[in-house]
Amino acid sequence: MLKEITPLTASDCFTLFSRTKKEFDFPLHHHEEMELNFIINAKGAKRMIGDHIEEIDDMELVLIGPNLPHVWKTNKCKSNNIREITIQFHKDLFAEKMLRRNQLHFIRDLFEKSKRGILFSKTTTRQLSSRLQNLGNKQGFDSVLELMSILHDLSTSRNIRMLSDASFTNIQPSSSSRRIEKVIEYMNKNFDRQVVLADAAKISNMTSVSFSRFFKAHTGISFIDNLMEIRLGHASRLLIDTNHPVSEVAYNCGFNNISNFNRLFKKKKGCTPKHFREDYLKETRVFI
Repeated sequence: MLKEITPLTASDCFTLFSRTKKEFDFPLHHHEEMELNFIINAKGAKRMIGDHIEEIDDMELVLIGPNLPHVWKTNKCKSNNIREITIQFHKDLFAEKMLRRNQLHFIRDLFEKSKRGILFSKTTTRQLSSRLQNLGNKQGFDSVLELMSILHDLSTSRNIRMLSDASFTNIQPSSSSRRIEKVIEYMNKNFDRQVVLADAAKISNMTSVSFSRFFKAHTGISFIDNLMEIRLGHASRLLIDTNHPVSEVAYNCGFNNISNFNRLFKKKKGCTPKHFREDYLKETRVFI
């Protein structure tokens, strides 16, 4: 996969590209810098962020963390007037000490979530549309302040959606609860074996019923759904990194039924494991 050397220099805070085009032609890539991508008039194009693949609507705004593979493809888009604004900035735009301050904890959380890629809501995207399109007209310190203000507004926005599975990007579990962290660590280490709610509850010194409620209250999803996400993330990685048959990938990730694996994978990713592998490898073959 291509590692892009961006034009952002060490002495600049950020760089901005504004393009109008008929198609997406840049291949699957990753880079050290963070990236905010605003796209208009591209309904039917396909977005790939980590192991997440999705056809997009006419307008979207996505934040991509450091070294997360990503690409937009023309796919079914018929527009001759695609507008794309790409803002790349250093991951240390805010110093680590600064991010630990109480007033910036929302931005710290935003940057942490960006490691999986973040899709912002249509409402947020529309609200920030004019500011993003006018950012290139600002100069010097004013432009940096405006970018920071936009990032702050994004950090407090609602209905964001994280795209890539945490297990695909190898993100370590982070939670306000040490009990939850210990359980997710256990799930990541044992995803290829039988993992049941009772075992997780035992690790947390709770009853199964109490733990089930506790887990959903802290993570927003059930224990079973979280386990499925972990297994599917590892499966996506194996589909890309190995030549193992789909059935072997399924069994190596804790699925004992290939039909169930195919059904759950398609429900989560929008395509079968076979098509996911073909789509991903089609992009990476450009660099072989």
